Amino acid sequence: MWISVFRLRLFCCLLALLMVVLLVINVTQVEYLDHETVSATFVDSSGQFVSSQVTGISRNPYCGYEHQTLSSRERMEEDSLLAALQWQVPDMGSVPFLKSSDPSSSYFVILNSAAFFRVGSQLEVLVHVHDFQGKPKKYGGDYLQARIHSPKLQAGAVGRVVDYQNGFYKVFFTLLWPGKVKVSISLVHPSEGIRVLQYLQEEKPDRVYFKSLFRSGRISETTECNVCLPGSLPLCNFTDLYTGEPWFCFKPKKLPCSSRINHFKGGYLKGLLTAAESAFFQSGVNIKMPINSSGPDWVMVIPRRIKETNNLELSQDSGTFPSGYYYKDQWRPRKLKMRQFNDPDNITECLQRKLVYLFGDSTIRQWFEYLTTFVPDLVEFNLGSPKNVGPFLAVDQKHNILLKYRCHGPPIRFTTVFSSELRYVANELNGIVGGKNTVVAIAVWSHFSTFPLEVYIRRLRNIRRAVVQLLDRSPKTVIVIRTANAQELGPEVSLFNSDWYNFQLDSILRKMFSGVGVYLVDAWEMTLAHYLPHKLHPDEVIVKNQLDMFLSFVCPLET
Repeated sequence: MWISVFRLRLFCCLLALLMVVLLVINVTQVEYLDHETVSATFVDSSGQFVSSQVTGISRNPYCGYEHQTLSSRERMEEDSLLAALQWQVPDMGSVPFLKSSDPSSSYFVILNSAAFFRVGSQLEVLVHVHDFQGKPKKYGGDYLQARIHSPKLQAGAVGRVVDYQNGFYKVFFTLLWPGKVKVSISLVHPSEGIRVLQYLQEEKPDRVYFKSLFRSGRISETTECNVCLPGSLPLCNFTDLYTGEPWFCFKPKKLPCSSRINHFKGGYLKGLLTAAESAFFQSGVNIKMPINSSGPDWVMVIPRRIKETNNLELSQDSGTFPSGYYYKDQWRPRKLKMRQFNDPDNITECLQRKLVYLFGDSTIRQWFEYLTTFVPDLVEFNLGSPKNVGPFLAVDQKHNILLKYRCHGPPIRFTTVFSSELRYVANELNGIVGGKNTVVAIAVWSHFSTFPLEVYIRRLRNIRRAVVQLLDRSPKTVIVIRTANAQELGPEVSLFNSDWYNFQLDSILRKMFSGVGVYLVDAWEMTLAHYLPHKLHPDEVIVKNQLDMFLSFVCPLET
């Protein structure tokens, strides 16, 4: 009897061991498949959806991001995002300046020219890029920006650029208003400059450095900080306990890590480029320079026929491009009937009894500044915060409105932020109750332009998780995401905050928040389509249109 029991136990143990072995083998195979091959659908640089087999996506080794723990779904998403943003620049070795892209020698031509077009028609433009010797380029990779506009009507819209990888580019426009419509194409960076920007993004992510002041009594020390720090010196680990966002400072020699009192931008590294590389970044030569037309650069557009029922402004296609256009200096989104909040009383009526949170960088701080300047009853409460840093608070007691602004956690290139005010957006969202009278707006992009894309993806992943949880517990909460925007560029700014970097961040943000249940203020198109010069902090007329769209989400037109 005991022998039978012993045999039964031995059999059960062997069976359990076999099951464990099989489980380990299956998990290993799944992880192997996740790492080696991911079937993905993504948006390429032209804005088109492409289905591809993404194999062996290489991750940047910066800060050990290639070793971060991701679920199979998160890894698939990250592979898809990185694959979509692989800019096609062939490795041509060291290209001399004279053989680089020259906007003044390049030209564009309108392909489907006609006596007139109707509103809603497609306009196709072919761009042919040449070098400084006047010879046609045989490869692509240049970064172009394109728009159509009618100066007298204060109208404008952006175009979609497709790179054919042979020196030719095609630009597609949708004609959205009647009248004389002019085409403008600009070379933002030549492909040779893009290769340099790629190198800096991958190999020099610490080209903006940060510092913190540590102080105890009469002793104070300042040390360098960043997402990660090289070398073997002792570190203070300020990694966030809830989000896992990494942040480190070199440990002070005499003070404990707990004595940190602030965070500030240390500066920008100099001497990043060789003389040959610097030639690809010259103002007035090859940074945001216009490409002229070979032939007419305008078309005449007439109104649609009355019987045509396609409503251009209210298209329900989630892939609508462009998302909107300017007409008489007012932004007209194609998926929303936007209200005009031209009177302070209109804004007060919309925000009455509401709690409004603004989280992010200085581009959303502009919203706080606009609202407190334009609405007299919205009075800023002095919290003693550093200028342009915050946090800031404004109150309208009569109408029960509370408006708050807080910057996002590091990396952030502000002058001085107290350590106690370094808060991550995801953690702040987790502390919000939410509800029909709660409004949240988020803008996180500009301060991530120098880092590998994995750093930004991780930040957005944490924010998105908190957004989903907030909407899950309070579905009536209104959450708005402000996208990145184009800005003025010079030789130095291009190395840190190029539109090419921010185009990548903007593409990632749109994909990661698609289908989440948030609203999008398309600041990218709203700056590119406007006639005013690009600025990191756009002029008031553009900010006003952004706020009109934001408030239209909060208080939509009754239909």
